[in-house]
Amino acid sequence: MLATFLVQYPWVAPVALLGFALVSPFTGWWLLPRRRVTGALLIAAVVAVLAFVFFPTGRTLTVSCQVEWVLPVPGVVEPFANVVLFVPAVFLAALLTRRPLTAAAFGVVGAALIEAMQALLPTLGRSCSTGDWLANSIGALIAAGLAWIARASAARVAHARQRRGALT
Repeated sequence: MLATFLVQYPWVAPVALLGFALVSPFTGWWLLPRRRVTGALLIAAVVAVLAFVFFPTGRTLTVSCQVEWVLPVPGVVEPFANVVLFVPAVFLAALLTRRPLTAAAFGVVGAALIEAMQALLPTLGRSCSTGDWLANSIGALIAAGLAWIARASAARVAHARQRRGALT
């Protein structure tokens, strides 16, 4: 269903990633002190990822795992959608833990575990692919970078406020 929509509108995933990148410094700055909200959003994002990757397709696969190393590009729908899939969850995890690199590492490992589970559960009709893992990992790294930018900008604002308060 989602794949059909994305094939008809291939611009949705790149625009979603661009939009997320543009608003993430502001939303990250707002979310940093709101740990409960960030945690709740993280849970929702992880549930969404799990639903997308483990929802049965109704088809039967004969190939357990494909080895392909294709870099995702905006014009190719599925690999680019796999990049976008991991961005919100890893971004929120990085904000919540305040450790972007650790969140990115968990995203990369989580993507590998998802692909392994898809290979072990062929009844789901989901294909295991190193290309999917690569795209998810790129999304995790992008998310960690966006979280780092959000944390750095929040620290700059806090420092500026502190300096202003000391001057008055």
